[in-house]
Amino acid sequence: MRSEIKVLTQRGILLDGVLFHVGIPSDTVLIAITGIHGNFFSNPFYYNIGDTLSSGGCDFIYAQTNDAFDQIPAYNYRTKEPELIGSFNERFQYTDEDIAAYLDYAEKRGYKHIYLAGHSLGANKVIYYLSRHHDIRVEKFLLLSPADLEHMMSSVTAQEKEYIRQQVENGRGEKMLPFYFMGWVACQANTAYDWALTDMLNNVHPEADRDFTQVENITHTGALLIGTLDTFTKGDPAGFLRNINAHMPNAEQNELIFLEGTGHTYQQKHQEVADKINALIQRWRLQQRSQDQKSDQLPRCS
Repeated sequence: MRSEIKVLTQRGILLDGVLFHVGIPSDTVLIAITGIHGNFFSNPFYYNIGDTLSSGGCDFIYAQTNDAFDQIPAYNYRTKEPELIGSFNERFQYTDEDIAAYLDYAEKRGYKHIYLAGHSLGANKVIYYLSRHHDIRVEKFLLLSPADLEHMMSSVTAQEKEYIRQQVENGRGEKMLPFYFMGWVACQANTAYDWALTDMLNNVHPEADRDFTQVENITHTGALLIGTLDTFTKGDPAGFLRNINAHMPNAEQNELIFLEGTGHTYQQKHQEVADKINALIQRWRLQQRSQDQKSDQLPRCS
């Protein structure tokens, strides 16, 4: 079963999501934060994941954020006015409150076990959030094909970066750029500035000696998954994923999953990725139940 949901952010925007749920209440949910243009149309694997997890007794939230589409009609609960959001005007500073909004929603629904996932830029957002908030509501993380932002922006010229900088510094950050950022994103100067001139979500790299401060601050454990043909990794997807994990404090406790013969959005492997995630979730649930049983058997202080 699928139900449209809306979650309220601190800035008042209502974000659209979809809840895949079983017929009876589940105690477990996987929340998947979308990346840029990471909607159902460009990333249909979300259907496979949601339906497969539901059949296994786990709920799934497709957690659409500001940039899932170019433009999204939204409603601002604070101003009581309609508002247009999208990849054209997203600010990376929204990351914390967007993720927190979905976690708040899951908590209010009474889920006992909450797993936090993110795909592409959504994975970078999960890294950013968990590096800043050691949120006890999150039991495990799942990073699906994190994005090497520098590789994605390799076509952005020095002249374009300087133009973006000048627009923002001169108070014209909300003006649309006269060119497509990265060759395909129509956006405001403020949005391009976050991408090109800040390191807010530029937190994973193919090189081992780069800045992995955010990754190093994550205290949670979980899993990382990537397709072996992912083109957002400078030619070595498996090495890219291993390098990210190597910088995590609990690297030995994490699981690495490689999908052979597929790319960034798991072309021709949608059901395979869903099956692997479902198997992973089922193992996590069994492990947690075993821990819960051991905890219940401990003697209590009178």
